[in-house]
This record gives sequence, C-alpha cells and structure tokens, in this order.
Amino acid sequence: MNQLIHLCSKNCSLIIKLERVPEILHWGNKIEQLDADILLSTERPISQARLDVDVPLTLCPELGSGHFNAPGIEGHRHGFDWAPVFKTTDHYASDSCAVFTLRDDVANLELSIEIELDYDSDVVKKRITVTNLAHTEYLLTKLSPTLPLPHHANELMTFHGRWSREFQTHRQAFSHGGFMQENRRGRTSHENFPGLFAGSKHFDQQHGQVWGFHLGWSGNHQLRADVKSDGRRFVQAGELLLAGEVCLDYLQSYSSPWLYACCSNRGLNGISERFHRYVRANIIQFPENKPRPVHLNTWEGIYFEHDPQYIMQMASEAAEMGVERFIIDDGWFIGRNGERSALGDWYLDEKKYPNGLEPVIEHVNRQGMEFGLWVEPEMISKDSILFREHPDWVLELSGYHQPSGRWQYVLNLQNQACFNYLFERLSELLTRYNIAYLKWDMNRELVQPGHNGRPAVNGQTTALYALLDKLIEAHPRVEIESCSSGGGRIDFEILKRTHRFWASDCNDALERQTIQRGMSYFFPPEVMGAHIGPDESHTTRRCHHINLRGMTALSGHMGVELDPVNVDAEEKKAFAHYIALHKQYRQLLHSGRSFRLDASDHRQHISGVQSDDEMLITVCQLTMPDYALPAPLRVSCVDEKANYQVKLVEMPDTSFQLMKQRPSWLDKTLTLSGDNLREIGLTLPILDPESALMLHLKRI
Repeated sequence: MNQLIHLCSKNCSLIIKLERVPEILHWGNKIEQLDADILLSTERPISQARLDVDVPLTLCPELGSGHFNAPGIEGHRHGFDWAPVFKTTDHYASDSCAVFTLRDDVANLELSIEIELDYDSDVVKKRITVTNLAHTEYLLTKLSPTLPLPHHANELMTFHGRWSREFQTHRQAFSHGGFMQENRRGRTSHENFPGLFAGSKHFDQQHGQVWGFHLGWSGNHQLRADVKSDGRRFVQAGELLLAGEVCLDYLQSYSSPWLYACCSNRGLNGISERFHRYVRANIIQFPENKPRPVHLNTWEGIYFEHDPQYIMQMASEAAEMGVERFIIDDGWFIGRNGERSALGDWYLDEKKYPNGLEPVIEHVNRQGMEFGLWVEPEMISKDSILFREHPDWVLELSGYHQPSGRWQYVLNLQNQACFNYLFERLSELLTRYNIAYLKWDMNRELVQPGHNGRPAVNGQTTALYALLDKLIEAHPRVEIESCSSGGGRIDFEILKRTHRFWASDCNDALERQTIQRGMSYFFPPEVMGAHIGPDESHTTRRCHHINLRGMTALSGHMGVELDPVNVDAEEKKAFAHYIALHKQYRQLLHSGRSFRLDASDHRQHISGVQSDDEMLITVCQLTMPDYALPAPLRVSCVDEKANYQVKLVEMPDTSFQLMKQRPSWLDKTLTLSGDNLREIGLTLPILDPESALMLHLKRI
C-alpha cells in the first residue's frame, strides 16, 4: 500500500502517507498540487547503528515497531500484549477528514484514528479509539493523539499558573529532549492548562511560524513535546489515566479526548484567530443570538450576608449603572452562612428569604435585567442535611481519610442516585424560578477519587458532562458559567456545555492583564468573564484606579463585582462609564478578530480587535516604562492602501500631569493611511504605570 491522502482547508494542507500505518508527511502551508516524485523526495535514509528498517512517526507511534520516545498507546493484558504493532485494514478519506482502521491480530486490538481539518478555520482535530477484540480484559494505561512538527519548530511556549494567577507563559528551547506536563488534580486545573505552542525561534505575537495545541478535556491529562535523537519532533496529548482506571472487556472501547491544533505563519495572532474562528463556529452554542449581557455578581459585594430588601436595592442601583444580568452568589440556600456548611442542600433558605425568591427575581426583571444564581452541585459539606442522609455519596476511597478542600468534599456523580438528586434539585430550581443563568462553581481538586474501589476521574468527568447535557436538554434557554475557583476548568470540551468562563478569582486588574492575555490565545473575548472589581482587590489588597480596572474588564465578557449601594456617586458614575463604553463597542469586541501587537517596551501590553471596517486598540502600561518617551504605535494589521480615521476613546486624566505639553492630536480625529500607520506609526502620550488608553480606527 502506497497512497497519499491530502486534506485541505482554506490555508493549510495535511498530507498523510498510507503504508502499513498512516504517517503525516506534511502539515502546514497549503500545497496546491502534489508532485509525482513527492514520495521519492521524502524517503528517509536509515542510519548506521540503528534498526535496519525505517521507523515512521505515525498517527499512533508504537513501541513495538521501534519508536523509542513516547508511544501513542500503552497497556497490557495481564502482562501480555504490551507492545502492539498495528496494520491498516481500512480507511476512509474526503477533502477534509480521514478515518483509519488499524488492527493487531496478535494483541487482538483495533484502533480507529479520526482526523479532521476544518476548512474555514484551518484547525485540525484528532482522536483515537481502541477496541478490545479478545475475551480477556485489556488494561489501557495510555492513549494519546500525536501530531508531528517540522525541524524548524525549535522553541516552545507553555503555560503554568496557580489559583488567582492562571495562564502564565514560559519559553524554552526545543532542540533536544523536550517538555512534559502532567495534571492529576481531577479538573483542567489552574496549574497546568492543556495547551502549548511550538514555533520558529523567537516567534512572537505578529511574526514567525507557530503550531498551537489544545486538549479538550476537563479531567487529568498528559501533554508532551519531544525531539527524537534523529531530529524529528512531535506533540502528544491525552487523558492521564490512573492505574487500573480503564479496563476494557470484550468489544469494549475507549476514545481519547479530542486534540485540537492549528498552524500559522503570522505568529501567535494567526493561531488565536484560527482557534477563535473554530470555537465560534463549532464549540460555543449560545441559546440565543443576542449581545452578551453585562453582569453584576453579588459575591464581593455582600458575601454571605443576604437580605432580600437590600439585594433588591442593589439590583435597582445596578440597573441604573447599565447592568443587564444580576447574579446572586453563594449564601442563598438553607443553612449556608459560611463556607463550612450546607453544600448539597439546594433549597432556598426561607429564614433569609421569608417571602421566597420570587419577589427578588421579579424586582430584578422589572429593572430590565436577567436573573442568575450561583450553585456548586458537585460538592457537599459534612455539615449538611445531604451528608447526614447520604455519607456514602462522597467521592473517596474506602478505608482512607478523605481530606477536605475549602472545607468541602466531592460528590460521586457516578452514583446514579446522587446524579438523579442533583438533576432533580437543579431542574426544580430552573423550573420554579425565572433563572436565566447559572454560575456553576467547582472549588477543589479530587483526592483518591474512587468509585466502587476503582479510580474514577474519567467516570467523574464524563458524568459531569452527562449532567450538564441532561440539564441543558431540559432547560435549553439557560446559560451556564464554568467557574472552578476561577480558571480551574477552562477547556474546549466543557465549553461545549457552558457559555462563559470565570477566568480567575483574581480581580486585580494588573494580574488580569496577564491572565486574560494568556487565555485569549485559545478563547474569544465573549466567553472570557472579566469584571471591574472594587478599588482594593480582594485577592491581592492592591489598589488600582478605575481606568485600569475598567479598561481591563471592557475587553472580555464584562461584569462588575461590587455592592453598588455602598459606593459613592462618583464611583458609580465611573462604573457606568465603562459599562457604557463596553456596550458601545460590544458587537466589535465579541465578533471581531483579536490581535496583539509586539511592544518595544516589554512593560507594555498592546492588544485589539478588528473587523473589516473598524478597529479598537488598547495600550496598557503595566509598570514604569523603559524610556521617558513612548515608542510610536505602529499598527501592522491595517490595509496599507486604505485610509483610517483615528481618535482617542479613553485615557486617564491622571496621565496628563506627566506631560508639560501633550500631543495635540489627542483632542482631534486624525486621518492616516494604512501605509503611514504601519511604517511610521502614531506617537503616543506618556502613560502612568498601571493605566491604559484606547484608540478607535475606522476605515474610510
């Protein structure tokens, strides 16, 4: 068998050579026509002092055929069948997708490898399914999709983080050895986001050839990038399976999570543009085609102090500020007066709400706002009615002490009675009350997650998906936010069932600048929850001017986190100003092409969003600049043959004190050609540290 399969998208080609097993020959820029001699021209030499046969880097690398790095499949059958060697028995291919069936008749295993190249976005998605064909059970320990990289991909950009400091980036050379990341926390995690970039040396926001990868999975994962001793490179990602977690009986199958990937010649901007386009078309499923409502969430305003009359007063003040969705956070349900009790008891606390929740919701709706409610369905408190009745519903390993996390425990969603209870309680709330939105929280990691004594992170994750799917089917108009102590569960697979991420519990705008930039590589702004917090951040105790707080929140799915009753008129006016500014440009922000510009001052973030006709650019001065005068803003993503009206939209008044004379254009609307904007640029005013300005460019 010697056949080429050519998958094409708008800008990319993925060429697969099919011999014993399929191997990607090229994944990158589009190839218009394959030459007759392409197979001869890509034939590899066989090195001395190695195996006497060529070992391809296949779609599922095999230890048994001499791939000595990371095999795509690992497992055994009571110590046997641990080094399978597959042979392609069937395949299907179209212009955009291919499916390969491979078998090993000795190990009695079958693989199905699916790979698709989306035409509009150029995003590749791939997964592998293994089926046990023997009557003896097969213990699967690893099944990870693999994609190759070219030799000139010699630098990696990876992600790390922690609670309140998610999506931090790290650079390293990629020339020998490699990188491996493992997540065993039971959720996507703050620490190890399942994504990375590889590219040409010194790739940046605007320049360089880059390959981006993301594993769509909300449980444990393993992510690695390797350089073989012969120079070939690959990225591999899959679910990290705990010992004994997947045992396949006769004809049982297991499918890996989807691995999503794309490549670009335009640096990280090209990657994020393609991921965003794919997510908008294939992942996000909003119930209605409407503007994303501005939120007010009560948590940092009142915490557990719930007084219905006061909350209605908050709603009135929120509506005057321009808020469109009002969410009551933690503390509304029976016995919930602090973080150590009542999780699982999803009944309204009638002591706090003696007239029920209906009057509050009706008041919120009369103000022209939707109503939302916070829940944390996967959790239970030991001090709760539910725990006293069903202590066996806790996800734990019998015989061991299960540590609490944030004074709470995880419910075993694989227990059918527990699953049914949670669905019934949530469905009853959504049926009884006019709830348009659930803020779905998940505030701890999984420790010894056992079901019937077996490890069960996979089972817990798929049960969560099933619970969300069932709830959405019953209540299709309800939107759900994925919050997990902030950014602990952010990935493409959970986004298929939710509509917004709480990017971080940290509302410190300076920290959020980095968090939101890291998140923006994979996710479009309309799903990135970004709130204006109070003057003093509740997580860092750092104070920031409303300019930085407002401008940072404006670029995502905007909200506010405060008690509007307890702030003065000047502060409310400032909040209202940024809410109005967000609404003015919301359509562009939530549908345009996001980009970032490389600043000559590394202490500066420059980002924006554009459509065919207009563009917003935000310049944020994070800390003291390197030089006394800022570098000109050169805009690379304009049409050099077009003309643009350029005007200042927002700038902090405090920065004017830094200049004896400010640029006179600040009060004018300029007309500049794309050629001038690209090559000469626009001289910026001096900005205070921790402040931001915004420009609007309109094509004329």
